[in-house]
Amino acid sequence: MEITRQMLLKIAEETAAKRVLANPEILAVFLHGAILGEQPLLGGTADVDLTFIYEQGFARREFLRLTDEVHLDINHHPKDKYQPARGLRIDPWLGPTVYYCRSLHDPKHFIDFTQASVRGMFDEVENVTARAQALLEEARQEWQQCRDLTHESIPQQVDGFLRALFLAANAAASLTGPPITERRLLLDLPQRAHACGRPGLYAGVLGLLGAAHADAQTVCDWLPAWEAAFLAAQTLANRPPPLHASRRHYYQRAIQAMLQSAQPQNAYWLLLYTWTQAIETLPPDSAHQPAWVQAGDQLNLLGKHLENKLEGLDVLLDSVAEVLGSWGKEYLSAK
Repeated sequence: MEITRQMLLKIAEETAAKRVLANPEILAVFLHGAILGEQPLLGGTADVDLTFIYEQGFARREFLRLTDEVHLDINHHPKDKYQPARGLRIDPWLGPTVYYCRSLHDPKHFIDFTQASVRGMFDEVENVTARAQALLEEARQEWQQCRDLTHESIPQQVDGFLRALFLAANAAASLTGPPITERRLLLDLPQRAHACGRPGLYAGVLGLLGAAHADAQTVCDWLPAWEAAFLAAQTLANRPPPLHASRRHYYQRAIQAMLQSAQPQNAYWLLLYTWTQAIETLPPDSAHQPAWVQAGDQLNLLGKHLENKLEGLDVLLDSVAEVLGSWGKEYLSAK
């Protein structure tokens, strides 16, 4: 059965309607994420991102598998998370989510009022740069934590390094749109880096990933070990949300699609990030770690090489800081 955007929208609407009917405490529901774009599928898979808002409660995240190709990714939030609404203008994650979202249930107009407040002055230079700066500061914190970790915490170091790369890339990308998602980071980064006047950012990220040290076939050969580690992590209660069982095909088929494309290197960050999270979750003596170590060694991401990568990341962070510092002036002069 062919999966279409219309089908995914129908799933979202029906899910919202059923849950609202079953739970009168739901204040509002909105749809967000790739489904609102024209190309929600990658590798023939997609998730349906929904957020349910309640008068009270606590934040949690829920995953629900529908098929191998489609799953629900649902956030449950108390309404206090969205107040004051104008403060969301400088929130690098929730602000863009609300800005672009589509309301599915809003009888008290909570989303309407919140979205209207967020959209007011959202594109003002000071708000755009504040969101970007928040991402850059988070990247710098990850970088510092990597440097502080001992060599016995190798998976944690690599995980922090990859997170910092993700955040640094998004600090620049957020100058011209919402943050790029995990699956599409290297797919969308070239265009977004060019849009903010720093096309070299894409090559810089690839260089820090060690993309020059492995070809597409080598990375493809790592997929069985990646899958084995991902599945092993499912048995552990402390696995992070991205490693939920319903997301295995979501990641795997996206990685495969990118490896088979004209730019196979676009798969590297996603594969390394999810693989590293699995290894970090598993015990240090896990039988799944040697294959990950071998891949990390080949990409020059471990040991002394990682220290060099962190130095390179420091330079990249400074470069992104320069972008943020000059972007506002360039933007205003171009208006």
